[in-house]
Amino acid sequence: MLSHSLGYPRVGSQRELKKANEQFWSGKINREELQKVARKIRHQNWEIQRNAGIDLIPSNDFSLYDQVLDTSLMVGAIPERYHQLIDGKSNRELDIYFAMARGYQQNGLDIKAMEMTKWFDTNYHYLVPEFTRNQMFSRYSDKVLLEFEDALQKGIKTKPVLIGPVTYLLLGKEKEDGFDKMDLLDTLLPEYISILKELSSRGAEWVQLDEPGLVLDLSHKQKLAFQSAYEQIREAVQPLKILVATYFGALEDNLSTATGLCIDALHIDLTRGAESLPVILSDEDFVLSFKKLSLGVVDGRNIWKNDYQKSLEFINRAIEVLGENRVMVAPSCSLLHSPHDLDLETNENVLTGEIKNWMAFAKQKLNEVSHLARLVRTDWELEEDFINNQNAIASRKNSSLIHKPEVKKRAESIVDADFERVSAFSARQMLQLEKLELPLFPSTTIGSFPQTDEVRKLRSDLKKNVITIDQYEDRIREEIISSLRWQEDLGIDVLVHGEFERNDMVEYFGESLSGFVFTQNGWVQSYGSRCVKPPIIFGDVERPEPMTVKWSAFAQANSEKLVKGMLTGPVTILQWSFVRDDQPRKDTAFQIGLAIRDEVVDLEKAGIKVIQIDEPAIREGLPLRKSAWQNYLKWAVDAFRLSAAGVADQTQIHTHMCYSEFNDIIDSIAAMDADVITIETSRSQMELLDAFSAFNYPNEIGPGVYDIHSPRVPTVDEMVTLLEKALKVIPARNLWVNPDCGLKTRKWPETEAALRNMISAANLLRESVAVGQ
Repeated sequence: MLSHSLGYPRVGSQRELKKANEQFWSGKINREELQKVARKIRHQNWEIQRNAGIDLIPSNDFSLYDQVLDTSLMVGAIPERYHQLIDGKSNRELDIYFAMARGYQQNGLDIKAMEMTKWFDTNYHYLVPEFTRNQMFSRYSDKVLLEFEDALQKGIKTKPVLIGPVTYLLLGKEKEDGFDKMDLLDTLLPEYISILKELSSRGAEWVQLDEPGLVLDLSHKQKLAFQSAYEQIREAVQPLKILVATYFGALEDNLSTATGLCIDALHIDLTRGAESLPVILSDEDFVLSFKKLSLGVVDGRNIWKNDYQKSLEFINRAIEVLGENRVMVAPSCSLLHSPHDLDLETNENVLTGEIKNWMAFAKQKLNEVSHLARLVRTDWELEEDFINNQNAIASRKNSSLIHKPEVKKRAESIVDADFERVSAFSARQMLQLEKLELPLFPSTTIGSFPQTDEVRKLRSDLKKNVITIDQYEDRIREEIISSLRWQEDLGIDVLVHGEFERNDMVEYFGESLSGFVFTQNGWVQSYGSRCVKPPIIFGDVERPEPMTVKWSAFAQANSEKLVKGMLTGPVTILQWSFVRDDQPRKDTAFQIGLAIRDEVVDLEKAGIKVIQIDEPAIREGLPLRKSAWQNYLKWAVDAFRLSAAGVADQTQIHTHMCYSEFNDIIDSIAAMDADVITIETSRSQMELLDAFSAFNYPNEIGPGVYDIHSPRVPTVDEMVTLLEKALKVIPARNLWVNPDCGLKTRKWPETEAALRNMISAANLLRESVAVGQ
């Protein structure tokens, strides 16, 4: 029985890739030095997997920025606006690559970045491929070949990983009307076949084609595309063994499509789609074929130890039907979504030994895969690995750290009135217009300002006891007051305190809530060089004391303008944490919602009149199958309403969402009943507003007018154009002016320039509307 890995974390155990990328972007290192860091991470990853006993080790799972962007370069799907960077005299691959990811504003050129959105229902973001009617594909990057050769030189024959051709098309967007991107399959496949042939000629035995599109709702045409693609690949590339990997859900009505593909092995995710296994094993055609079945039994998206008893039952069931030689064992998906190594968590004051014993990070998950592959051949109940594993599972199940009766009782006592504001929005809006005295097209930012090295060092020095808490707080007060004065001078209408005291929008709150623990080095890539360290929700959640009131009240006391209280909503805290799996996610979300509700009420008591409860992850948590949407959206919206509904009508509640497609859930977005929603629209050129136009969204909206995920500074005219587009679908009194997300990751010079242009755009819009009246 073969063991294999679908992919491994690529930023390095100490975020080496993040640091190298940012040094390269700032001109501190050259491309050779960047590639040296990348090569070292790849080599370390291969060695870790070889040492763990993994039989098929992946290559091309590494990426400098994003695996979908890598694929676009591989097949030459480079939008026309980037062609001007190809000068024909030198290799500009890296320049084009990062321009597509981040935009390009140098040498008199001003090129926008590609759109970015969530990778299925994860918190990872990918760069959306752009397709045109007469799209041509032509290989531009040989990265997959080079990394396979690099591993061979290390003595490792890897299993190259590619995003499958059909899923690649499904992930993209038609940039012109009147054609279906799936019609591009026949022109795309020759590039895939060419790559696969070269891999085979260089000695590759297995290749993994990731087709998570098979767990989505598919049309008949899309199902036929899978069948056609793999018939053509099989016919053209006979010697190469093809493994198609599905993950993040069950195959359901796509099961016969998946099992019927002309491939050598099919991978299924048993952590999120266990129901697929018995159906496959009862499929006579699959059983009589020579195909292998890869079982994704180790959860690649959470940090809890695998239950060996449960996994071995899955594996044995498959072996009984298929035989051991046709069964493979693996994580459920790429370990990209897991922290690197639990062994790096050495501080018991951060992560106690008891709770740590319940966990497995990426490196430990590899060991779990190897253990399972070995244990299945033994009388496992007598094996030390099995006994230790089951002891850890029992320890967690029975721990008194997890359950708090008073928290459970409060959640069980929630009634319908707890989800409702006092009055409907129309009445609240009139009252807020009178009380808040805001101008037409009020301007604000999303919450955070650049976290400079000095600010980060302050937090680090406090943790290391280099400075006292009083010294730390004095400096934070200085930062807040400085940012308030700067915002006032700029002319922003609703200010923020800048969040200089916060490390991360979820981690900061988790540190103040019971039921959470944290890591020192549990970094996970969110996009590009952006890494997050998700909190771990291990038990019942409550708020022991106020979390943000002190700094919000201080900021409001130091400005005559309105200052927003800034909170993270319950669904986002849930989605962006590693969540306990011993109770329904809804129950955990409601516990967090009650904690945030307490904070909202206390902010109002402290004189904060505008409170933002960020929920960028509402759309992200949406099940991949539409049949499961209604149930999720009901409890997700209720969790937000529970957090927001405890205040008076004159208190204005904002929420924020980014990088989400709203068209198909716009009624649920409206049901959240936030007074103001700020959303990302700049990369898509206000395309998302189509949803608000068709639905006639009743509340106020702030469509982001510039992309904060790029260092590019948009012009005033560009922002005015976007706002004018917004005015076509949003009433003037309902339109806000803001960036599309928080500014923590940006530098001050570009932030100042962009916000200055934003305020100029808002003023021009006010003047033009005034003249029109």
